[in-house]
Parts: sequence; structure tokens; C-alpha cells
Amino acid sequence: MKTAIDSYCYHRFFGEVYPQQPTPAKRMTLEDFLRRAHELDVGGVSLESCFIPRMDTEYLARIRGLLDEYSLERVFAWGHPDGLEGGTNQNAYSEMIRCFESARSVGASVMRVVGSSLKFRHQPHGPQIERLTRMFREAVKVAEEYGIRMAVENHIDFNADEMLRLLTDVNSPWLGINFDTGNFLRLLDDPIKGMVKLAPHVYATHIKDLKVQKGVPADEWYFFSCTPVGEGLVDNSRLVQLLADAGYHGLLAVEIDFLHPDYDNNEDQAVARSVAELKRLADSTKAEKKSAADAGLRPDAFNIP
Repeated sequence: MKTAIDSYCYHRFFGEVYPQQPTPAKRMTLEDFLRRAHELDVGGVSLESCFIPRMDTEYLARIRGLLDEYSLERVFAWGHPDGLEGGTNQNAYSEMIRCFESARSVGASVMRVVGSSLKFRHQPHGPQIERLTRMFREAVKVAEEYGIRMAVENHIDFNADEMLRLLTDVNSPWLGINFDTGNFLRLLDDPIKGMVKLAPHVYATHIKDLKVQKGVPADEWYFFSCTPVGEGLVDNSRLVQLLADAGYHGLLAVEIDFLHPDYDNNEDQAVARSVAELKRLADSTKAEKKSAADAGLRPDAFNIP
């Protein structure tokens, strides 16, 4: 497992500022983001397609060159903010399919996709999952042609059982989950229990940590606001261990959407602290497995759920 950063951490600096947030004094380019990831010495990035200014071949080749220069593994992330809108948006589906070419252009082997979102979470989930199942059964054929696995995110829409149902119904190795450790908590669905069910299907991650924001209504999505990893309510140490036990070799990508006010709108500092904690967790997992191997134990002979 390698530490990584999702470009959404810096969404304010890319121009997407929530009404409850101040506008930053400066903007960030995609190239700025990649340089910052390199400075923080991470092993990968997740690139939100909404913050890629151009999708032409020349520009994407330049971005791929930077990614290669910095030795960054990459996930191409499509679908912000509402993705396939619960399986009702055929135009969005066509856009998602077109993005396989862009994902290949930047050298991604995984493409994060979004099936629904918090906007549709109060609509009946069964029909959404049925529609998405039909869409993804077609999309996995394209994914296989490109050799790019799709990872559908739990996007404050479905709980772990519903995500597992979607993956099981599609039943393809070309569709897994982009496991967001915070978004299950926002639905009051325990992320540890979710990871126990979904770890074999994880192709990408968003590693979030959250704590309650006082004064915000409990039914607001940012009632649980982001903290640096290790400083909130989510037991990401246990989640990383479960991923390791399942043989996950992908990215541990920190993502921050709405930073808790305690951190003074300093996303970059929160990202740096999160990266340091994720490196510690990854190193701890490696050391534990090595110790078990030296002792003649199976790599998964401890912390079994």
C-alpha cells in the first residue's frame, strides 16, 4: 500500500468553494497539485476529472509525464458531484465511458466512478441499485477492453450492504469499490463492519477522518467534518489493517472535503499531517506482517475480524 492524495483535498483552490467556506487568496493548477504531492513524498494521487482543465491528448500526455517524473501511481477519478444520478443520467454514463480514454492517457489502471450521491440518498435505493447494475454490467465490458478497473465510491448514498449488493449483482472483476472511510460514518453505517464485508472488493480508497461540528444540524452532510487522519472518530488504523489482511496493494488516498473549523481552513496542513499518519500506519502494517512472517505465521494470522 502507498500513501496518496486526492486532488479534491484542494477543491477550494481549484475554484469550488462551498457557501460555508471562504474563498482562498490564491488558486492552484493541476501541475501545482502534482508538485505538492511530490514534495510530500507520497506514492500516488487520485485526479478528480472536474479539476483537469483540458482533456486533449497533448495536455494529458504532459500530465502523464509529470506523474512519471514524480513516480506517482494514479487513479483517474470521474463523477463529481452526482455521477450517474442513481442510474437516471444517460449523458453522464456516456461521459463516464469516454473518460476511459482519458484515464488511459494519464496511465491510470483504476478509474473511480460515482453511481449516486447524497442528493439522491432519500430516494428509494432499490430502484437506483437496479438501474446502476444495468449500467455497470455494460460499462465493465468497456473497462475490460481498456484494462482499467472501475471503483465505484460510496458517496454518502448507499450503506455497505447496498454497495456489496451492487458489486455482487454486477459480478465482474472490473468493478470494485472506492472505499471512503468517512462517508459510511456520515450515514451512521459503521465503516469497520463495512470494511469487513467489502475489503476483498476494494480497488481504491478515500481515507477520511471526521468529527462533529458543533452548531451544524445533524442532518447536514458536513455535521461530520474532516480532520487530519488520526485526529477524528474513524478508526483508520483498523481499516488499514483490514485492507492489509485482504491483500490490498492500492493507494491509501487522503481526502478532505469540508475541513472542520478547528483547523482554520488550512487544508494543506491537514493533508501533510494526514500523509504522515498514513505513512506511519502503512509502515506499522509492514512491520507487523514481517514480524509474523519471521515467526512462521501466516500473513493474515492476526487481527482477523
